[in-house]
Amino acid sequence: GFKVLASASHYWPLEDVDGIHEFRDTNGDIVEGMVNKGIYVTKKKGVTFLFFGSYRNSCISNPEACGPEGVTFSFFWKTQDQQAKLLPASGGRVISSGFKICSNEGEGSVEFYTRGNAMMKWKASFSPPGPYWTHILFTWKSREGLKVYVNGTLNSTDPDGKVFYDYGDPGANLLTGTEGDQTKRYVNGAFDEFVIWERALTPHEIEQYFTAAIGVQVLLPSTLPWSLMTTTTNPVLPTNAYHPIITDLSQERGSSYSPSTMLGYLQNVSFSLPNKSLSENTALSLTEAFLKAVEDFMLLSNWIDGPEAPLVFSSLIHTIDTVMAHMSHNLDENSLPLSVEGSSSVADYAVVKMHPQTLNISHYRFPSRGQSYISIPSEAFAGKAWITIVSLLYHNMHYFFHNIDPMDTKIAEAAAYKGYMISASSYLISVKVEPLPKLSYNLSGSPLITIQLTHKLTPRQYSQALNKSNRVHLYCAFLDYSNGTGIWSNEGCVRESGDLNYSVCLCNHLTNFAILMQVVPLKLTREHQVALSSITYIGCALSIFCLAITLVTFAVLSSVSTIRNQRYHIHANLSFAVLLAQILLLTSFQFSPGTLPCKILAILLHFFFLSAFAWMLVEGFHLYSMVIKVFGSEESKHLYYYGIGWGCPLLICVISATSSLHSYGESGNCWLSLENGAIWAFVAPAMFVILINIGILIAVTRVISRISADNYKVHGDANAFKLTAKAVAVLLPILGSSWIFGILAVNAHALVFQYIFAVFSSLQGFFMFLFHCLLNSEVRAAFKHKTKVWSLTSSSTRNINVKPFNSDIMTGNRPGTTPTKLNTWDKSTNSANRIDLSAV
Repeated sequence: GFKVLASASHYWPLEDVDGIHEFRDTNGDIVEGMVNKGIYVTKKKGVTFLFFGSYRNSCISNPEACGPEGVTFSFFWKTQDQQAKLLPASGGRVISSGFKICSNEGEGSVEFYTRGNAMMKWKASFSPPGPYWTHILFTWKSREGLKVYVNGTLNSTDPDGKVFYDYGDPGANLLTGTEGDQTKRYVNGAFDEFVIWERALTPHEIEQYFTAAIGVQVLLPSTLPWSLMTTTTNPVLPTNAYHPIITDLSQERGSSYSPSTMLGYLQNVSFSLPNKSLSENTALSLTEAFLKAVEDFMLLSNWIDGPEAPLVFSSLIHTIDTVMAHMSHNLDENSLPLSVEGSSSVADYAVVKMHPQTLNISHYRFPSRGQSYISIPSEAFAGKAWITIVSLLYHNMHYFFHNIDPMDTKIAEAAAYKGYMISASSYLISVKVEPLPKLSYNLSGSPLITIQLTHKLTPRQYSQALNKSNRVHLYCAFLDYSNGTGIWSNEGCVRESGDLNYSVCLCNHLTNFAILMQVVPLKLTREHQVALSSITYIGCALSIFCLAITLVTFAVLSSVSTIRNQRYHIHANLSFAVLLAQILLLTSFQFSPGTLPCKILAILLHFFFLSAFAWMLVEGFHLYSMVIKVFGSEESKHLYYYGIGWGCPLLICVISATSSLHSYGESGNCWLSLENGAIWAFVAPAMFVILINIGILIAVTRVISRISADNYKVHGDANAFKLTAKAVAVLLPILGSSWIFGILAVNAHALVFQYIFAVFSSLQGFFMFLFHCLLNSEVRAAFKHKTKVWSLTSSSTRNINVKPFNSDIMTGNRPGTTPTKLNTWDKSTNSANRIDLSAV
């Protein structure tokens, strides 16, 4: 118990109280203010409080900084004692995170706060202490929540907490007591033995410390006033052959060694353990000290993304196995059966020595609770000898087994997908049994080991797994040390069932197990790849040619009044954006992903494809203003259109490129990454444009259809219906509706949509040329007029002044006659049905 106290981060004994044993050094002096943290007794406005100093940005004032190991606060408390020298009774004056201890109307409570991604509060209530000293201890872990222990026994919990916004006082000092207003959270009582561990103690450690502090070596009921019982003398730390090693491991903590030096030190410890028996308590101390040293090694450097991480940590696991095996072989057999178990930030562990006949259940399971475990059927323990079971469930080791080359494993199925890396996607769990259990060699027989592991996917792994364009392979694997180094293998294991959340494996041997995940993009057959590539190359080449002709045509005819209007400016900008996008697309096929040119091309492609969609939106707005509702002047609309067409895409690209430059031109092609959500910087604006333009298309089509039907009833003009069909055919590709097929073409199961999308997207320029130039009556008439002007100008034998192109020439009217513009709807004087449909 005093070893548990000696591992505290901060310790203040305060008063010398009868019945509460304090931790003293070898000279008998009380160890006060550990790790050089002072304690002050101050009076302010008549209230005494203990000032522990500033803990800003520390694990104490910011629990989220504690990491997975959590934090523990412990103290002795009693109330209704008027003679107590310490009057205050609440703690935790914090900026945004921390704790407070309250007593109000017969209820005691601990409140715990964090402010991270979400502001959270945990609260657990308990009966407040009476006139007897009562031990209050509470632990907090991010994954377990708040636990309150009273007199060494778990009393109340709050595992989930709740979102909470109104808390925190303006300060960063940790204190016990009320500063300022005495009426706030005032308790008439006293405190003693205030201790802080920057980790969550295990229930066993809490029991050990409590019994040592009160001098009783038995577990007491939490309801009993232990201060009235007879106490014994302080226990003395045992000294044996293992004690120097345990001491050395503890002293090495915090030393600034390099990772390689620290790993070598741990390996030397595993090789130099004395071949002598050790008691259950010594075994527990050795395990805790060694795992603490392992924890320090894991925190030395950021190994997660290093290519050497899998090899280094497989060696570390082998070192841990060596220490645990030595300990299990040398446990004192005079006290059989025995069990050494506990939990640290590195792993949950258990060493069990028992006779098979004492296993009166159908299987042995480790750990006994939780969703991740190993189960060994009892029939596997068929012998009559004593069996030793060593088990570990690692908490964070799986983070270091990422980016494993499948060619460096013994998993044949994974090696078939060369180049697609493997990552651990579950906890690592290990069970060793001696003598070896009798298991079926055939994986379809029995008995077999059952391993269930919950998947622990990173956000990137989860995103990849949900992407329908990927295939996810999950392997039940183990570390095979038969060649001297740990190599992942799946020999003798099969994945029986599971989904994306968990896996159940059957194996015919025992070692270190984990679930490995490999994500492989779905690929089309070679025939389909060639066909789609051919369509893309031919279609883009034809589009580039047609768009170039379109732009040249608009430039040549720009002097003609009917072409020199806003609608053709929009057509020209859209054609220019699509032309550059498709030129860049063909160019990008020549560069390898991950290179600087590929990254630059990806950013330019993003901009020009967004610009193409933005000008499609402008096409839709302009069509809406001409056919349905007129808004704004020509000049104001001109500015708005250019702002939408070029300004909005530029803004989106700047934001996207500055926030996630690594998402451009890195994975598979010179485009946005599909893995981390960056693709939405293109998909979201594109979908917005498509939805708006579909709405405009429906509205415009309804207007044209209604007018066509009215004219058919009045004049019997069947061409009106043809004009409606033509309008729809023109608007579909121009307004970007064909890109819907791109959304549907997400994997090999939507092959038909991939072909449709390849045709429509690559031939977009051809459709624009077809409807804007070849089939556009205004452009054809303007071109004929321009040709006539050229022919007349070039004639040296005639000196005729040609009139400027105007509506009279377009309609064929002679000077002096009444102009009659060619209009489908001008066969009637019914002005209600007249509409200029030149927009389509």
